Amino acid sequence: MRVLVVAVYLLLCTFFAGVTFAHQDIEQHRSCEYCGMDRKVYGYSRALVVYEDGGQTAVCSLHCAVTELNAHKEKKLKQLLVADRDSHQLIDVEDATWVTGGNKRGVMTHRPKWAFASKKGAQAFIDSNGGTIITWSETLSAAKEDAAPNRR
Repeated sequence: MRVLVVAVYLLLCTFFAGVTFAHQDIEQHRSCEYCGMDRKVYGYSRALVVYEDGGQTAVCSLHCAVTELNAHKEKKLKQLLVADRDSHQLIDVEDATWVTGGNKRGVMTHRPKWAFASKKGAQAFIDSNGGTIITWSETLSAAKEDAAPNRR
């Protein structure tokens, strides 16, 4: 019985430590560095741009991440992380399953683009809200097009 209690305690500690770490970027960077939106409120769409030099830029959306990348083309990108729409945990853009469209309003864009940690999560979203699965390359192209100055 004692072993079971200890095992459950360790499992819960690991779970809560993971949740805390997964949202640590929000505590460090509460507001979007471009538009000022609250990244906790928009935890499901937030992104974190990480550069080779160790610098980071925290933003509310893929739109603001593209704006950051366009403004700092001279910096070498190490990693671009985005929130899984379901769990709000940050994942690498290349590992995400991307959905565009559907009836959920996008963040900072007229054409929604959502990241999911799994294809199953993406498909469940599509089943409930519509949309289409697209590649990261297609997502990035669409985000750059939507962020272009003449689109405003």
